[in-house]
Amino acid sequence: MNDQSLIESLLPAVDQQLESEQTPYVKAAFTRLVEKEDISPDEAKELIALCLADESNRMYIDKRDFDVARYQQLLEDLPGELIEDSDQD
Repeated sequence: MNDQSLIESLLPAVDQQLESEQTPYVKAAFTRLVEKEDISPDEAKELIALCLADESNRMYIDKRDFDVARYQQLLEDLPGELIEDSDQD
């Protein structure tokens, strides 16, 4: 599975988190990215999916439960280097 297909496979989970009352921090990150960082809604969802993929991968590698605090920190750090690197092209 390549990176793009992984991200696409996580988009339904991101949509679910955006609607869930249990994950208001996901909605807050999405709103911040779209309104303050001037990122398109689709790209914002992809960035959130990258964070979800990163934490899921770390969970698998470390053989541990999902770390909500780490996921929240990844979201708070967006857009981060992902956007900065693309701006330099």
